[in-house]
Amino acid sequence: MSNKKRFVYILALVLSVIYLLWRVFFTIPWHAHLFVLIFALLLVTSELFSNFTAFILIALRMLNFNKQQQRLKVPDFAPAIDLPAVDILICTHNEDVDLLRKTINAATFIKYPDRRKVTIVLCDDGNRPEAAALAKEYHIRYIGMTDNKQAKSGNINHALKQLHAPLFVILDADMIPFSTFLMHSVPFFTQNWEQQVVDPDHTKPLGFVQTPQSFYNADIFQFNLYSEKIVANEQDFFSRDVNILNGANQMALFTGSNAVFLRQAVDDVGGFPTDTLTEDFELGAKINFEGYTSLATEHPESSGTTPVDVKGVIKQRTRWARGVMQSCRNLHIFINPKIPFLNRIILINSYLYWWSFARRLIYIAAPLLYALFKIQVVNANFWVLMVVWAPGYFLLHFVLGDASSKIRDERWGEVQETFFAPYLFLPVLLETLGIKEKKFKVTNKKARSTFKDKLYILPYLIMWALTLIAIVYFNYGKWGSEILVGSVITFWLVMHFINLSFCVFICLGRGIVRHSERFERHVHGAMLIDGVDAQIETEDISDGGFSFRFKQAGPQLARGDQFTGWLNHDGYHIKVTGEIMRKTTDDVPGYGAAMTALSTAADRNHYLQLIYDGENELLPDEQDRWITPFDELYMNFVMRFKRIDALMLKLNRSQRPNFKE
Repeated sequence: MSNKKRFVYILALVLSVIYLLWRVFFTIPWHAHLFVLIFALLLVTSELFSNFTAFILIALRMLNFNKQQQRLKVPDFAPAIDLPAVDILICTHNEDVDLLRKTINAATFIKYPDRRKVTIVLCDDGNRPEAAALAKEYHIRYIGMTDNKQAKSGNINHALKQLHAPLFVILDADMIPFSTFLMHSVPFFTQNWEQQVVDPDHTKPLGFVQTPQSFYNADIFQFNLYSEKIVANEQDFFSRDVNILNGANQMALFTGSNAVFLRQAVDDVGGFPTDTLTEDFELGAKINFEGYTSLATEHPESSGTTPVDVKGVIKQRTRWARGVMQSCRNLHIFINPKIPFLNRIILINSYLYWWSFARRLIYIAAPLLYALFKIQVVNANFWVLMVVWAPGYFLLHFVLGDASSKIRDERWGEVQETFFAPYLFLPVLLETLGIKEKKFKVTNKKARSTFKDKLYILPYLIMWALTLIAIVYFNYGKWGSEILVGSVITFWLVMHFINLSFCVFICLGRGIVRHSERFERHVHGAMLIDGVDAQIETEDISDGGFSFRFKQAGPQLARGDQFTGWLNHDGYHIKVTGEIMRKTTDDVPGYGAAMTALSTAADRNHYLQLIYDGENELLPDEQDRWITPFDELYMNFVMRFKRIDALMLKLNRSQRPNFKE
């Protein structure tokens, strides 16, 4: 990091601290009504914690700037170390067999120098005959259990008692591993073992390697806001940015799946914890407490599905929020003497993240109270505010934007924070007070929006309407200096209005027309035309078909034509049959093909691997910074009015008189 940039970062921190000192000592209305005083104290406390978490992020980025520039590179297998055996645990509760098939099939294609040392295990706490039959079909080991009262942890602990490999992988049922999974994770362990032999006094053992959480379908923010080409998945910011930063300090957090563990490390902490809803967060922390390090890699090695219905997303995050609160209490993160300083800071930062949703509601309420009811919770002169608040605020946000990766900017983070705020603040508060929710609820990834889901719009709609009224009421009849003096309140009202508008659009939803996701895959193949193989190359592939072009000027096909052909997967020719569904009118025509059922199990397995072995590159891995929030709002208005116009046109057509005799 250059001295100039370091100076700007430090200046932002100093100006922010000056502002916070001024807020605490000079702006609290101590003689106001009790309600106003309580809210004022909540507001200043929220500002203190918000700035504290920002300071942590900036400080960690400054400390690890050189490490981040170098990035974590996958080493080669250490030649002096024996290749370790690996158990791959696929955890299932009640997931569909079709979903499990994709994950199991992909696991059988995972590459490793000696495949005899890899054992794939289906861990089924439902003891279902159909799951056992699937395991038998793929010649993998099946470990079933009944009467599991300890959720996912109980399922894993039960399986581990019957397994003995020095390394094991945890995969959720919907997390489809890439063929490179072990090749890009296990070498970190062999490298660490070699370093322990060379320099045992200065080398800590590696406890686990966390690969990113990755998803092949657009999340609720991408999809419902028509932004699947504009912004990255909401969870990418933590998995491919924040957790990478944690890993640079050898304290990456375990996020529940897609990780490789040293068996000894898990045994040393007593197995997977069973007293929390987030066994992943707690297990990773315990492993670090025992003196093991943990790493987070940058590139995904598996991909799964994320819920796209409002109810499913909120239930998932509620479980995570309650679980982290439970785990933080179990770990005693504030007073536990076994926690190293930097590890404590990372855990406290994780804890405070789940309080950000309550803080967001306070930030929304503060300008509303003043604009609508003249309730002043900050005693401040406008000009003093401009001198003390504005420089630190805008410089700090500039630094946060400069220091962050290209995955997500702060504005988009505020939209996501606002969306979760009404439904997460209460569960976090209840768990903090010791009112637990013990039941583990598996998120239904296939759920679709229903009419009842529309009711989730109510808190956003109420806050949106109040904010709009406040903007008009507060500025109505004002001129000149009055508008200037009230500009800070107006600024915050407009910012919240934009965020709440996005939340309203998210809850309005968007129709899902595809039955399966498309993946960009350029694969060689051929179509059998008049007894001759015409060479083709695919452009994208899905469970139900693919699009392609002829490599050379090929025969002209038409919609409805039946076809037979093959696609190449690592030298295996997958026999495909089906029907042409569409044709483009480009100079080189392209075709969309729908497939019938594949004829053999081998064809089906290779075809599934062709689709799911790698990221879905049709989805972005970073945010398009040229698209502003106003662009996205305009786009949502346009797209939704198009839907309304299309609906009205369809309605008008259905009501036209029929003149046929």
